[in-house]
Amino acid sequence: MTSAKASKAPDASRRSERSRRAIFDAALALVTEAGYAKTTVEGIAARAGVGKQTIYRWWPSKAAVLLDAYLDLAAQANDALGGAAHGEEGASGIPDTGDLAADLRYVLRATVDELGDPKYDGPTRALAAEGLVSAEFAAQMAEKLLEPQLTYYLRRLEAAREDGDIAPDTDLRIAAELLTAPIAQRWQYRTVPLTHAYADALVTHVLRGLAPRP
Repeated sequence: MTSAKASKAPDASRRSERSRRAIFDAALALVTEAGYAKTTVEGIAARAGVGKQTIYRWWPSKAAVLLDAYLDLAAQANDALGGAAHGEEGASGIPDTGDLAADLRYVLRATVDELGDPKYDGPTRALAAEGLVSAEFAAQMAEKLLEPQLTYYLRRLEAAREDGDIAPDTDLRIAAELLTAPIAQRWQYRTVPLTHAYADALVTHVLRGLAPRP
């Protein structure tokens, strides 16, 4: 007769998930505390309580670790908000209440809040810095993070164009970039504080330019 102890084999997948979670937490914490330049794979491994070889088995570099950790952080925020709390496209999407200006103000205010949160600010700056020096990493970041985020704007703006809320000849990609790039620039260069008032004003000015012409 097999004993209960013998029948319970170690769950390798559970062990791996615990290690992965510890690595993500360590990477995000270190880059926030010490900055990207001083964050190392060795430091992440020590903080997570795993061997360095464990990290290199799953990721080729600290940048790759940080990108996956950031994506996981965003997924956790999504889950905390109940998945589809913000509309059909999920919590990371843009709601479609029928009021384009209100919907855009909502998401841009949330972006301002996120960029002002140290939990996101440090890792986001680290990713941006690595993207500036590595074209390969920039392409990965665009594919996994930036383009999916921009897609939410494109979908909402496409619906607005179909509803006649913006001009029929609107280039949706340019329109989305008009909404997102100014906030990214102010955040990146710290020129002036990012506020909800600025997000609201940005929406007003962009929509004025996109409005249908008589």
